[in-house]
Amino acid sequence: MLSPLGLGCWQFSRGQGMIGGFWNAIDDEASKEIVRVSLEGGINWFDTAEIYGRGESEQALDEALTAAGDLARGSHIATKWWPAMRTAANIPQTIAERQRRLGGRRIDLYMVHQPWSLSPVASEMRQMAKLVERGMIANVGVSNFSAKQMRESDRVLRTFGLRLASNQVKYNLLDRRIEKNGILETAQELGCAIIAYSPLEQGLLSGKFHRQPALANQVKGLRRMMNSLGPAALAQSAPLIEALERIGAAYGGSATQAALNWLIHARGDTVFAIPGASKAKHAEENVRAMTFRLAADELAELEELSLRAGAKV
Repeated sequence: MLSPLGLGCWQFSRGQGMIGGFWNAIDDEASKEIVRVSLEGGINWFDTAEIYGRGESEQALDEALTAAGDLARGSHIATKWWPAMRTAANIPQTIAERQRRLGGRRIDLYMVHQPWSLSPVASEMRQMAKLVERGMIANVGVSNFSAKQMRESDRVLRTFGLRLASNQVKYNLLDRRIEKNGILETAQELGCAIIAYSPLEQGLLSGKFHRQPALANQVKGLRRMMNSLGPAALAQSAPLIEALERIGAAYGGSATQAALNWLIHARGDTVFAIPGASKAKHAEENVRAMTFRLAADELAELEELSLRAGAKV
């Protein structure tokens, strides 16, 4: 039903709010071009959230899908409820705003963005299940939940005849913690999808910072705090980047495409990924990652080099 890659839409926040301000504002015409290129390349779902610009990302996505016309027919939308300093009762109170921002489009997947609310997981899942019963959302997911919280979510949803659809977590060749903390194993056991965010480690796995180290000095705000952009860290990850570039080139692609391809094939059908794109050329890079499949020995080589590169496990 879904392409292995979706488009992450955090960058469509129009620079609004503390979370939305993580990225520079993108011109609306550029957003529309990014969505069009993604659709043309076979991406058929889009991930956004309430907290991304306080709804601006959702609205920008709706406008871009509208501009795409028939090309967007059959596309799917995932968005998220922001739980901080709220109770589960806020879930039904704010769903109308999500629908308004999305232009009345169907919400195929609605997720609890963080396990931080003032209510227990069970209360959140009951409210989510009621939205499914009312036909306001199609599936229930979570984000940044532990293995234990995933199990509890699925347990409660089962009482409504539902199952937990997904857990959106950070996962890439330099951050493989879900392989050791039970999240990946639990997802496979429950038949739950993993949606990998930050699949390129904020651009590090594209190789651009290795090719042009001076770019690291241009990174602003929270991204500047990434230790992996320091000279020592870049040197440590260089062999992995070199392998990604070599393997990607063998398929007529790039390091970016090899890194994304590892994500969507190394763990069977469990993992989907949501790379972002701030320019149309980034969207073109993303979709090319779905045009080939790495061989088993290539997947294994990248996994070994990722550990040598200091991947978090």
